[in-house]
Amino acid sequence: MKILMITDIHSNPDKIYSYLDNNSVDEIIITGDVTEFGPEKLFVDTLNKFSEYANVHALFGNCDPKNSNELIDESDAINIHDSISNIGDIKLIGFGGSNPTPFDTPNEYSDEFLYESLSKYSDELSSDSFTILVTHAPPLDTNADKIESGAHVGSCAVRKIIEETQPTLNVCGHVHESIGQDTIGNTVIVNPGDANTGHACIIELSQDDINNQNVNLSLIEI
Repeated sequence: MKILMITDIHSNPDKIYSYLDNNSVDEIIITGDVTEFGPEKLFVDTLNKFSEYANVHALFGNCDPKNSNELIDESDAINIHDSISNIGDIKLIGFGGSNPTPFDTPNEYSDEFLYESLSKYSDELSSDSFTILVTHAPPLDTNADKIESGAHVGSCAVRKIIEETQPTLNVCGHVHESIGQDTIGNTVIVNPGDANTGHACIIELSQDDINNQNVNLSLIEI
């Protein structure tokens, strides 16, 4: 199984479309910031276009329209915000938006709210199956949340839930320049960087990988 994971498209999906025109994937995970503050039609149209290539599992970022949760439901994508979904034997648990930023963007939540919301899924996240926690915000103090100054700006709530439940994988975004992988305990963390400039992640899994919770991924630049 080949999964394309992208984030932070910011209204410029052309490089990813070009990749998909020449490379087939089985599933697509989008972890938010599909647009640069809308408009709503572009948000839906972009999800629908990606859905022509493969099944899309999507949530919204802090820079998407305020009503993005409803807009995903109107699109051809599968809405994974504050819900559980599946890719075969893989379990997806998602939550969109971000912890607070200095920019007062449309979809920001307190870390207290994020932790309370994610805690509802503790049993699923800590199960023995291959679980992917899909968040827009990266976990705090990792290779996925460092801005240019060197400061860490990720979510302490996302980190805490990972520490407590140890999902197999956390895919995130939000901090464009913090491209990389990390681990928190046994959980693999990956932020591929912004799809707006052609960054993405390929996750390739055999059934044995899924059964044994082995993570095989590569960061690509298109």
